Amino acid sequence: MLIVDRMLPKLDGLGVIKSLRTEEIHTPALILSALGEVDDRVKGLRAGGDDYLTKPYAFSELLARIEVLARRTSPEEGSTRLAVGDLVLDRLSHKVTRAGEAILLQPREFRLLEYLMKHAGQVVTRTMLLENVWDYHFDPQTNVIDVHISRLRSKIDKNFEQPLLHTVRGAGYTIRDSAH
Repeated sequence: MLIVDRMLPKLDGLGVIKSLRTEEIHTPALILSALGEVDDRVKGLRAGGDDYLTKPYAFSELLARIEVLARRTSPEEGSTRLAVGDLVLDRLSHKVTRAGEAILLQPREFRLLEYLMKHAGQVVTRTMLLENVWDYHFDPQTNVIDVHISRLRSKIDKNFEQPLLHTVRGAGYTIRDSAH
């Protein structure tokens, strides 16, 4: 989530938001500003802001607005498309592409990738994977996760310069765009 002041040095907050929207980056943006006239607020929302809060404001109101934006933009609820770098997963069509190339996945590989992408940038533990992808609530002492991670890695990373799927030694796995 972005919290942007309208009056920033060099490029103003509306310019920042406009440039992100031009690049198809739809991260929720809350504009904070001392400019509180109706025309100012309308400009902010039309520039791509998702909410506008004028200064001075109560901290509790800021927190409530952040909670609302986070709820509204939860990938679990709203989006059918997940993306990490040039890897795109469409939850409705069950299609996966990387740099525009189709990647064929088995149903379990798809669920594994979907779970990893929903938690992009976070370390996902073996226990989390067992519970949420395999629906096991115990550790079956098997290498099933290692096998699936290896297969998934070969499909999404093998023919590409930048790997997206990373092992975090002693902790689990993460999927992230290393280029950013």
